[in-house]
Amino acid sequence: MPSSRQTSPPWPSRARAGFFIGLAVALASAQAQPMGALDAADPVHPGTPPPPLVLPTTVSADTPAPPDNIAQARAIWQRANQRVAEFPRGHIDLLRWESRQPDDTATTTSGAQAAPGLDFAQALRLSLRHRPELFTHADMNALARAQVRVAYAGHVRELRRAWIDAIATRQRERLLGDVLDATRSGSELGRRMVTAGNWSQARQMREQLIEASAWQASVSARGAAIAAQERLAQKLGLWEAQTVSRLGEQLPPGLPTPPAQPEPGEGLSPAMLEATALSRHPTLANERLLAQRELAVPVPSRQQAWRDAVTAALDAMPEPGPTATPPHIADLNLLRDHAVQRAASAEAALLRQASERRSMARQAWAALQLRHATALHAQDVVARLQTSLEQETLLRYNGMLQSSWELLASARERLASLDAALLARRDFWHAQADWQAVLAGADYAGPDTSTSSSATTVAPAGH
Repeated sequence: MPSSRQTSPPWPSRARAGFFIGLAVALASAQAQPMGALDAADPVHPGTPPPPLVLPTTVSADTPAPPDNIAQARAIWQRANQRVAEFPRGHIDLLRWESRQPDDTATTTSGAQAAPGLDFAQALRLSLRHRPELFTHADMNALARAQVRVAYAGHVRELRRAWIDAIATRQRERLLGDVLDATRSGSELGRRMVTAGNWSQARQMREQLIEASAWQASVSARGAAIAAQERLAQKLGLWEAQTVSRLGEQLPPGLPTPPAQPEPGEGLSPAMLEATALSRHPTLANERLLAQRELAVPVPSRQQAWRDAVTAALDAMPEPGPTATPPHIADLNLLRDHAVQRAASAEAALLRQASERRSMARQAWAALQLRHATALHAQDVVARLQTSLEQETLLRYNGMLQSSWELLASARERLASLDAALLARRDFWHAQADWQAVLAGADYAGPDTSTSSSATTVAPAGH
């Protein structure tokens, strides 16, 4: 996975200094080895309280009462029109301006947030400070060293996934906050129209339901961001609440754009993938050598006799059913030939492992290509079409050919397409982490099920 340093703009020296000061604090905390570990496990240690959880304001279920008479409705409508006339784009500009006026609670992007942030190489080094079992040692034999290599490859994969999720969930939280803002504009505009008397309360309730759904999605995204940050903190060995709360600010602002083409690796071609996965497995070559030795012991005629006995047992096996029994070999002379048995067992075990490794390589590479195609399609086709559609809707709105509701619905659809593109990008980097782990000797983690948390779609208002 490429470093975020390649895609992030330069950042000020003050921001750089602030970031590295924060990172140095985290590193110092991890380096305080036995005292830090003892403090972390001591219930008497007070620790530091986590920052308060800040959620968006909740949605009201109340609807405004319509005007009592025509004169009151006319007066309300005249006041609203006078205020709207001050803005070139009417109601939408008015609502956006008002949302910024009384209390601008939007968090200003700090220097740490604008910085390239904690890249994966730094995170990996930090995580390994409390994983001594993932270090190889000079006195290890080949088998022990191979086992550490497999465990290390699995750790790198899981840490990379946690790092990706921590970045993506923060980015998604901001995006779904924008969706909530768009729905609130529609709800507020509907409330004013009900107050003026030219809209029913039923139509306003539909806008409030859309806003309520967006609020739930925004809060869920906040919870996912907290959970992902905590998972990453666990893998990094960070335990103080204040240090963990600042971890998100040290992450890159977003995931890198997927490359133009999925790459199997430096110097690799698609034809070499299975062979590479086999050659890089730490113990497979040794197991192949042991199986080769076992197969060389029995005479060929005895091995052929065993194969014939297996074939005969399979042919005589009853049809599958409730009373079916496994295949049976009755030749005791053959069964007591230990050389034949060891050779057959070694050959079968090696075949199972080799077929699994080849299958893992094919699955991981196919998943990487599929996730790459999906990410580029969501980014370059769907999101681009939704953006163009919103721009066209805005032009028609300015020409008084479409309503404010159609403009708000178009904005929500564009944000939903950006959410889908973000999830597709996250899934691509997950697949990239899985592929690199397979090449390093770890097992394939299986199909990525994270796409079950699909993009939040906000239904357009039916006006």
